[in-house]
Amino acid sequence: MNDHSHPLYGVLLILLSGLLLASHDGLAKHLSAIYPVFMVIWARYVAQTVLMTALFVPRMRQRVFRTLRPWPQLLRGLSLVGVSLLFINGLHYIPLAEATAVIFLTPLLVTVASALLGERVNRNQWLAVGVGLLGVVIIVRPGSALFTPAVLLPFGAALSFTVYQLITRRLAGTDHPVTSNYLTSLVGCVTMTVLVIFNWRTPTLHDAALMGALGGMAMLGHLLLTNAFRFASAATLAPFTYGQIIFAGIVGYLVFDHAPDPGALLGMAVIIGSGLFMAYVQQRPGAPR
Repeated sequence: MNDHSHPLYGVLLILLSGLLLASHDGLAKHLSAIYPVFMVIWARYVAQTVLMTALFVPRMRQRVFRTLRPWPQLLRGLSLVGVSLLFINGLHYIPLAEATAVIFLTPLLVTVASALLGERVNRNQWLAVGVGLLGVVIIVRPGSALFTPAVLLPFGAALSFTVYQLITRRLAGTDHPVTSNYLTSLVGCVTMTVLVIFNWRTPTLHDAALMGALGGMAMLGHLLLTNAFRFASAATLAPFTYGQIIFAGIVGYLVFDHAPDPGALLGMAVIIGSGLFMAYVQQRPGAPR
């Protein structure tokens, strides 16, 4: 049961989640410059699956594997693999903060997909979608260093994440959340194990530890994100979820010595503004979600 009487706890958890996930992406960018992307993602999924097995299987036993909708669960897992492959490959060409901002188009793309699936979308929601896409255009404006086909990689990751979100919404109330997350991790682990066979490079002990840390950071970041909503409402937390973009900018500056130019900062601000406007519109009584 949710208890929204401690919103400060929720805000702190959502900010810590954003910091962990931005750090995860920065570490993945660093490792993928040394090792094949397939190997980095494989290590993340293996570590995450091992951790989740240790945490949840002893308590839930066979229930952790029990699903009423195996095919959607499989597609959900594959869509998250697509997010990882596209996003981390994109980080070879697109700075961390800018790529993260493009991923945050996902709530807007979910709205577009919902309309295509026959759900009602009002004018304000379409306005938010248009403004968000304008933010991406500002970031990758003609003449900038980011105006290359490589920007399609994080945008493709956002599309894949949209599929993931839509399936997650359909599975809500059907399977246990731990089951959904565990099966998603398991699908990623199996898929990447097949792919990594052709892309193997033995890591040093230090780098192997860093790869293992990826799984822990990803799992903990998403657990904190989920638990934040126990203490505060979605409307309260919505502005703070975009802290991940700010943290990505800080990580990008401290680790990779990249600072977004004024145009990129403006584009990120436009995307954040459109997302907050969408959250506001959807919280109004009677608004389509």
